[in-house]
Amino acid sequence: MVSASNDLNIENTNIKTASGVTLDEDQKTLVGSVLDLFAGRPSLKKLQLWADDGTFEDPITKAVGRAQYEPQWYGLQAAFSEIERLHHEVTSGGNPITMDLRTRYVVKGLGKEQTIDSKINIFYDKITGKITKVEDKWDGKLPDSSIQNAFRKINAVTVPKLVSVPKNNEEDAAKGNQ
Repeated sequence: MVSASNDLNIENTNIKTASGVTLDEDQKTLVGSVLDLFAGRPSLKKLQLWADDGTFEDPITKAVGRAQYEPQWYGLQAAFSEIERLHHEVTSGGNPITMDLRTRYVVKGLGKEQTIDSKINIFYDKITGKITKVEDKWDGKLPDSSIQNAFRKINAVTVPKLVSVPKNNEEDAAKGNQ
């Protein structure tokens, strides 16, 4: 299904699960790669675990397709001087895989610190093993107003114009990813 996590240089391999929750090796690879992305450690290899038409959704963006979701992940490196995972726990090994995540971010240049508690849902295609959607629900919620959703769509289109995604593995490695 998916590549072995060591081929992808996944850094988050110690996946914590709630009592009674088990993950197979492919699910552990998907969760580890998503934890790396939330830690500001993207790579082209890790993003190959995503379907081309996949979706990333959080309260400030709804990015559909590789051209929109890849810059969202690379943008974390540009926006934050520090990203620290304070806690994670996989609460369901189904589809979606669900996870509680607490992350501390420090905004570059401002030094402003923000801690976000998220409920993460990782949807994947059981045949290809690719991630089809990741929902990042801050405090367990996503916006449901048309105005908020309009701003999320604008963000999904604007970020790719401001954040460059490496074109190949060599360029990715030169940026310190891989």
